[in-house]
Amino acid sequence: MRIHVLVLAAGFAATGCLAQVSAVPAASAELPSYMIPGIPDSAEAYYAPDSRLLIAQTRDPAAVKTLRGGDGALTHVFNDDGTGLRRINDHGQDGCSYFFPDGKRVVFTSTRDHLDMPVGNWSDENNYPQGAELYSADLDGKNLKRLTNNRYYEAEVAVSPDGQWIVFGRQIDGRMDLWIMKADGTGEKQLTATDDWQEGAPFFMPDSRQIIYRAWKRSEYGRIKPTPMTIFTISRDGKDWRRHTFDDGMNWHPFPAPDGRHYAFIKAVNPTDWEVFLGDLAGGEPRRLTFKGGFNGMAHFSPDGRKLNWSRSTGGGFMSNIRVFVMDVSSLGLSTSPVPFDPSWGKPFRE
Repeated sequence: MRIHVLVLAAGFAATGCLAQVSAVPAASAELPSYMIPGIPDSAEAYYAPDSRLLIAQTRDPAAVKTLRGGDGALTHVFNDDGTGLRRINDHGQDGCSYFFPDGKRVVFTSTRDHLDMPVGNWSDENNYPQGAELYSADLDGKNLKRLTNNRYYEAEVAVSPDGQWIVFGRQIDGRMDLWIMKADGTGEKQLTATDDWQEGAPFFMPDSRQIIYRAWKRSEYGRIKPTPMTIFTISRDGKDWRRHTFDDGMNWHPFPAPDGRHYAFIKAVNPTDWEVFLGDLAGGEPRRLTFKGGFNGMAHFSPDGRKLNWSRSTGGGFMSNIRVFVMDVSSLGLSTSPVPFDPSWGKPFRE
């Protein structure tokens, strides 16, 4: 899954990276950034097309309580200066969410129609909240439409830049795979069908044809701690499956830059120091972007390529008091005119 750390942060500490990352620069190398003020604990924020409005799962007392009795999360939108906080869903427990490219509607994951089912743990693939389904709504929560209709776990959702497609993760009988459907919820199609690999965190590349995602192995989950993760791409028709990372470490939550070639992702410098890196689908060493230590995760570029937001722990524990931060990445020079996906990037892959 994309890992919804807000809901049960402590349960995620076991899904990190075994490998060490070399060449750790001084903390002063971090580009200018700030914590968004006035917003409750939030995680996994994504920009609207205006590169200002964000959507995220935000801790809310109206949500179903977590397994540990804390406040769960509901879907909110807010500006990246901390103003304009609005709640989209008012009950259940929510996971990830995303904007449609018109900026007028959103898609989100919620258990709102399956409150009879166990709460589950968004951070444990062995106990994902079954009955977490996909919905679309206006920015004020009106015109709500349920897009899926079953009792599976469905989350990790994103919309194609052309607005025509939705990609998401679905778990059936403990096996997580990627699925795709049209923006109105029709035409479901399964993209991956793998026994060992557990695919998740899918995002469309700028061409709306290729999808970047991460996967871990069921055979390693819980046995190797932290869990190794690999970054892949796959075409929208389920073909041209390609692998892009080759170490034994955590390569988590890849999100494409607007230039169509680079992507932000998370690596573990050590098991309790997870940082944001900039990767290149064409290969080469990634560039480290954060240097604070502790938990840094779920990074996302603004559509104008000038900002990156990510989730950072601000409390005393590794994953306590998760808040959304914004970094000025304009100096990276990420183009908003994407290059075509190059078929030579990565290596062809079959399970």
